[in-house]
Amino acid sequence: MPEKKATQKPTEMPKDPKLEEARAHMHAAFENVHKIAESMIPEGLRDNQRAARKEFLLGLRSLVEAAIERVDKPVK
Repeated sequence: MPEKKATQKPTEMPKDPKLEEARAHMHAAFENVHKIAESMIPEGLRDNQRAARKEFLLGLRSLVEAAIERVDKPVK
């Protein structure tokens, strides 16, 4: 029986080292811009944003749980 060769999937493009390098540089640049932007925001504001995000997500959780309960209720 012939051995199977490792081949790329038909939808995958061969990886170009120059594109991979450019992608890595773009990712590093994005991370640095994110750090700079984050350092410009006062700590108190970041804390408030996190708390607001958590409250929003807790609200979404409540909506999802209520929807699940409605689905689980027997039909009269």
